[in-house]
Amino acid sequence: MMADLYGNEADVDRLLHESRIWFVVGLGNNPERAAYGVASVLQEHGKRIIPIYPRAEVVHGEQGYATIADAVAAVGIPDVVDVFVRSDRAGAFADAAIAADAGAVWFQLDVIDEAAAQRVIDAGMTMVMNKCPAIEWRRLTK
Repeated sequence: MMADLYGNEADVDRLLHESRIWFVVGLGNNPERAAYGVASVLQEHGKRIIPIYPRAEVVHGEQGYATIADAVAAVGIPDVVDVFVRSDRAGAFADAAIAADAGAVWFQLDVIDEAAAQRVIDAGMTMVMNKCPAIEWRRLTK
């Protein structure tokens, strides 16, 4: 059962190819941060990225929002909520994604909260944990 918490190959492939709107939690205007580069890769693959960051900055040409709820009110329900925060903060964003009825939650590399992942799965949503979409794109297109 544990593998389900981390996402299976079919879910990863489906999210990368069929999703459209990605809320990127932790995405600010710092090019040194992983979220900045990964969001750019997502855009290159045709995804609309919505920054979720306390300063609600415009990043990669997209208006940011301070919370997932604010972003849902402005742009609608996301296909994926991609979480770039420390593991001890990730659960709150998973819960916000559940409340927003997002299609999936994706915890980035080294973001691990198995209890939060189980809540996502229990809510009937797809969960991917400890993976990076940019790395998965490269791996799947080899």
